[in-house]
Amino acid sequence: MMTFGQAISSVFGKYGQFTGVARRAEYWWWILFITAIDFFLSGIDSRLNPQSAFAIISTTWVLVVLLPTLAVAVRRLRDAGLSWKYLFLALIPILGAVALIVLLSLPSKAPVGNATASRR
Repeated sequence: MMTFGQAISSVFGKYGQFTGVARRAEYWWWILFITAIDFFLSGIDSRLNPQSAFAIISTTWVLVVLLPTLAVAVRRLRDAGLSWKYLFLALIPILGAVALIVLLSLPSKAPVGNATASRR
C-alpha cells in the first residue's frame, strides 16, 4: 500500500510520464493533495484581493499540476484496464464527471508485480 508521501513523490517523479500504471492509492492520494493545496491557495487569494474574480495563486497551482494530474489519470485508467480516451467523459457536465470518478475507482487489472511497466 502506498503512503501519502510516496504517492506525491511518485507523481512528481513521473511528472509528464503517461506510460505505466498508477494504483488507486497513488491516484487518490494525489487528488487529495492537490485539492487541499488548492483550497489553501484559494483562501490566500481571497484574502489578498477579495474583489478580484481571478485568483492568480491558485490558478498558477492548477496549471502547474495539470500535466501530472492528467498523466496519473491516464496511468490509473490503464491500471483499471481502460483506455485513456475515457478522460473525455469529464467534458460531459455532471454525468461525465461522475462516470469518470467511477472508472477511476475500479480495481486494478494489472498484476501487482508489474505496477511500473508499460501495458501499451
